[in-house]
Amino acid sequence: MGTRQFVVVGHDAPTTPDFALDDLAGGAGRLDVLCRCVSAAFFLSHDIREDVRTHLVLGGEYTVVFEGSDLRRLNPDERSTAALVRTALERRDEAVGRQAVETTPGVSIVRRDFAATLNAADGMVVELHGDGDPVLDVPAPEDPVFVLSDHRPFTAAERAALEETADARVSLGPRPLHANHAITVAHNYLDTDGFRTY
Repeated sequence: MGTRQFVVVGHDAPTTPDFALDDLAGGAGRLDVLCRCVSAAFFLSHDIREDVRTHLVLGGEYTVVFEGSDLRRLNPDERSTAALVRTALERRDEAVGRQAVETTPGVSIVRRDFAATLNAADGMVVELHGDGDPVLDVPAPEDPVFVLSDHRPFTAAERAALEETADARVSLGPRPLHANHAITVAHNYLDTDGFRTY
């Protein structure tokens, strides 16, 4: 199995480090949602998934990338994850062109919007959406790039980028899930070879 990737769009997420770690759900533009997605993407019980890469698209301007094989300071609480994002944003001016800058072990920032992030991702792009094809009808991809939005729907421009790039639009169940819960279900789907083996 190759690398599993998650692209999560933060529509109101900060693009500067000027936010308080004590107000992630308000002053930090629902950065709490993105931090929960990072935790869901990487954490197992007493372990971390090293075969995962997660891209947080912040305000359509920067993307913070978490690389599981290199992560060293990730903890399962929102505040410490937000601190890693803030550290990345403190060095955003060093991200020139498409050159990523590593800001802590396994965390980097690049000047890249949503469409560019999708284009740079190497794998099968799968939009996770309640109106998609049932996940049981879609073969489990080898190198999936799962795409999710935060608490807001995709914009028209993001929808257009997805229509151009996505290989599949998949629903994980009959009820809408929070983005971080969808990541957990997607992992379980792949861990069990499409819910067929345990």
